[in-house]
Amino acid sequence: MSERPVRVRFAPSPTGPLHIGGVRTALYNYLFAKKHGGTFIIRIEDTDQTRFVPGAQDYIMDALAWCGIMPTEGPGIGGEHGPYVQSERKSMYRAFADQLVESEHAYIAFDSSEDLTTMREQAKQMGMPNWQYNSTTRTSMKNSLTLPSDEVQRRIEAGDPYVIRMKMPRNKHIRFEDAIRSWVVVNTNNLDDKVLFKSDGMPTYHLANIVDDHAMNISHVIRGEEWLPSAPLHVMLYDAFGWEAPTFAHLPLLLKPDGNGKLSKRDGDRLGFPVFPTNWTTAEGELYSGYRENGYFPDAFINMLAFLGWNPGTTQELFSLQELVETFTLPRVSKAGAKFDPDKTKWFQQQYLRSTPNEELAEKLSQILTDKHDLNRLATVCGLMKERATFIGDILTEGSFLLAQPSEYDAKTVRKKWKNNAAELMTEWNAKLSTLSSFDAATVETEFKAFITSKELGIGAVLPLFRLLVTGKGMGPSMFEIAEFLGKEECVERIEKGMEAMTNLVAND
Repeated sequence: MSERPVRVRFAPSPTGPLHIGGVRTALYNYLFAKKHGGTFIIRIEDTDQTRFVPGAQDYIMDALAWCGIMPTEGPGIGGEHGPYVQSERKSMYRAFADQLVESEHAYIAFDSSEDLTTMREQAKQMGMPNWQYNSTTRTSMKNSLTLPSDEVQRRIEAGDPYVIRMKMPRNKHIRFEDAIRSWVVVNTNNLDDKVLFKSDGMPTYHLANIVDDHAMNISHVIRGEEWLPSAPLHVMLYDAFGWEAPTFAHLPLLLKPDGNGKLSKRDGDRLGFPVFPTNWTTAEGELYSGYRENGYFPDAFINMLAFLGWNPGTTQELFSLQELVETFTLPRVSKAGAKFDPDKTKWFQQQYLRSTPNEELAEKLSQILTDKHDLNRLATVCGLMKERATFIGDILTEGSFLLAQPSEYDAKTVRKKWKNNAAELMTEWNAKLSTLSSFDAATVETEFKAFITSKELGIGAVLPLFRLLVTGKGMGPSMFEIAEFLGKEECVERIEKGMEAMTNLVAND
């Protein structure tokens, strides 16, 4: 590992919303930087202006802020190595491209898109479907390696469009050590002469990426596996410039839940779960849902993402962000693709909700309620219901009976339990409740047990009826705690109204 001060970057392109695979890349960079006392940078790589999407950069920054993994340098943040948007650095790249031409590591190519299409079609007709512009084919193309120097100069002065391509040597082995994948060896005969500088005056990703990483003193490049095929070219560029290359680490792919292919931006709502951190609305008004708007806690989302490709080597699964910083290491990142598990994602959310103090949940719950409620009572509601909830909204949905009398009664429980002497039993039990001078959970439970003992009945013969009339539900948290929360008058009134409802339901059955 490099001994340089740790400086890492997350370098998304503003071509749309930030996929959770991108968030994971940002997270691993953040964890690595914080663990080593380093710097986490965000750089917007917008060299491909044809794919630029308005609003995408703001979306990326907002998503990182929600996740709690904000960079220490970047657009809108500042830093000594700005600007941090590549299009704003446009003027600096040409000199580096020219330097490569002068050192004969690159060359000028005048081939038009029509020329390239013609060559590909001819190669396909000759049984070579994967034609490449490389060390073999470049000798028959229109470039500064095949044209006389005066012809090259004339074309340039005439304003003929051209690109600058990397001049890959023949039959050379490129070796570099990946922090996750160990040694990677690629022969240059398998690589093409990539375009480094385009005819529109913009660098390609390859050139701008290397120039910016060098200028920003990046020590480690932690990025997705999809960039692994480009790594040999990047190593060659570092060599060509005579610069020290960073340590590379290529992260495993995020796979669909069945493991059949990469989890893509288009999978989203089609598969029934978000693949974006926050909502994204297209220019056409099409909405793609995000984890934030689906009710996930950012800490739960981050904890889930951390385990998609990494494990701590222990059985611990729940980590705070600080614990992730302390535990994260690149050698514990897997080479194999990580299958996304929607159910496990919900499990993380459940665990975080259950561990959140009731007072905090009450504050969140109050924000989605239309009526104003006492926060102390809402905290009690949260305490009663959070073990049965995944999202804040579930507390309201499943525990609505704690805030208002039930308007409906669980049909299955009615059919199964409201029989024979049910009305008589509940009349007697309600009469008993109305006489209690103390109405805490322990007292109600003691009296209930005494009641069923006197009737020589089991709990299952009476408690579901008590629950049904008070809550309208067939199951839920402790009925005795519910009774204490609602109070004697409310419970007695609900049982009376519930029995009236049962009479009508049975009569209409």
